Amino acid sequence: MKKSSVNNVRIIHEYIKYLRDAKGQNHSTIDGAMKSINRFEEHTDYLDFNKFKAKHAIVFKKRLLAQKSIVTGEKLSKATVLTATRHLKTFFQYLVTQKGYRAKINYSDIEYFNLSEKDTRIGNTKRKRNVATIEQIMQTLEVMPFSTAIEMRDRALVAFIILTGARDSAVASAKIKHIDIAEQCFYQDAREVNTKFSKTFSTYFFPVDELPSTIVTEWIEYLIKELGFKQSDPLFPKTKLAHNKNQQFEAVGLLKEHWSNANPIRKGFKQAFEAAGFPYFNPHSFRNTLVRLGENLCRTPEEFKAWSQNLGHESVLTSFYSYGDVPDYKQAELLRKLSKPAESTSSDMEDKFKQFMKFQEMMGEK
Repeated sequence: MKKSSVNNVRIIHEYIKYLRDAKGQNHSTIDGAMKSINRFEEHTDYLDFNKFKAKHAIVFKKRLLAQKSIVTGEKLSKATVLTATRHLKTFFQYLVTQKGYRAKINYSDIEYFNLSEKDTRIGNTKRKRNVATIEQIMQTLEVMPFSTAIEMRDRALVAFIILTGARDSAVASAKIKHIDIAEQCFYQDAREVNTKFSKTFSTYFFPVDELPSTIVTEWIEYLIKELGFKQSDPLFPKTKLAHNKNQQFEAVGLLKEHWSNANPIRKGFKQAFEAAGFPYFNPHSFRNTLVRLGENLCRTPEEFKAWSQNLGHESVLTSFYSYGDVPDYKQAELLRKLSKPAESTSSDMEDKFKQFMKFQEMMGEK
C-alpha cells in the first residue's frame, strides 16, 4: 500500500502547526482539512505536492463529484465536495508561500479547485432543519425511563441541554461545580469547559418548563448524595463497562470520568427520541428550538439581547435570523398571513414595530 512521500508528511505536519498556532483553529476543523488532503493524496496516488498542476485539481474534482458515499451509497453531496475543494485550495495557497514549493507550484493552477457556479450554489444551499418543539421534548422526557443511574443520566442530559442550549462538547466536559442550582446557571468556564472559540460565559436556564429543571436538580442531588461525587467530578459521567458471564461487555454503572467526545450524547438522544416515537433530533438542534421559543417570548430589544447572550452569541442577528436569512418556517408563516385580507394595524403591532426600530438603532450604535 502506497504512502505519503517524506516531503508530503513533513509539509502536512508544518501545515497542522500553522492552522493550530497561527490561525487558531480547533482540532475538529483541522481534522476536516486533513481528511480533505488525505482524499487528494489517495486520488492522485500520493503525488508529491511540489509536482501539483492544474490537471490534478481538475481530475480530483471530477472523481470526487462522481464518488459515492460509503454510508449512503449515493454520490457525495455538493456541500461535501465544496468543503473538500476549499480545504485543498487553502492548503495549496499555503504551499506556494513555503520554501521548496514557491517556484514549483503555479498559483493560477490552484484556482482549478473551484467548482462550477452551479455546483457552488448547490453546495452552499441551506437545508431545512429538523427542529423539535418544546412539546415534543417534554413528551420525550416524560416517557424516558429513570430507574438506573445510566437512565437517570441520559434523561438529565436531554433536560439539561433544553434548559441551557449548551453545545454537546461543552456538556460532555462540564463539572458539577459549573452548575449553580440556586441561581439556575451554567457557568461555561473555557478553562475547563470545551466551549466554541474557548469563550467563557454564563448561561441561565431558559424558561421552558418545570420538568427539565426538576430532573437536573434531582440528578445533581443523586450524584452527590447517592454516588458520592464531588464538585470537581463530571456532571455527566461516562458509562462503566464490565464483562458479563458470557465475557461480553455490558454497562454496569458510572465512572468519575468525562466522555472523551460527544458521540455518546448524540447516541442517547437518538435512542430517546426513537423510543418516544419521534424522529431523531440531535443535541445542537435544541439551540434552534430555543431560538424559535425566543422569537415568541421576547418583546423588547433588551430581552432579545439577553436571550441571544444566553446562547453564547455576541450578535442578536446570529440567533434570530440564521445568519441573515428569514428561517424557512418563518417565511411560510409570513406568506400565509400575506394571503389573507389586510387588517388594520393594532396598537400592539405598532408597539412591536417601535420596539423593533429601537432595536435597530441600538445595533447601529454598536
